[in-house]
Amino acid sequence: MSGNPDDDRLEELREQKRQELQDRAQGGGNEEAQEAARQQAEAQQEAVLKQHLTDGARQRLNAVEMSKPDFAAQVKKQVAALAQSGRVQGRIDEDQMKELLRELQPEQKSFDIRRR
Repeated sequence: MSGNPDDDRLEELREQKRQELQDRAQGGGNEEAQEAARQQAEAQQEAVLKQHLTDGARQRLNAVEMSKPDFAAQVKKQVAALAQSGRVQGRIDEDQMKELLRELQPEQKSFDIRRR
């Protein structure tokens, strides 16, 4: 360079900025890979659910998902785990899905209000 301290400092800052951008680009690729892996896992889970749930059971699970998405995700994971471990014989029908939902549903808290 010209030997001017300002020019040297400017070049140093440019190099730092280039390095930051390069690091971000590499980190973004990692996020994309994680997103692709997550989507693949979801697709596998959906395939297992289609294979092991009847239409009525799938409709019931979708109805639960509309009102309680977190609970439905937990139920889907449980059904997929049961199916993959071989503990599901045949297909889960709507009555079996109702029973499974009852078992997995968190305990409801009740409040007794007494007037004096």
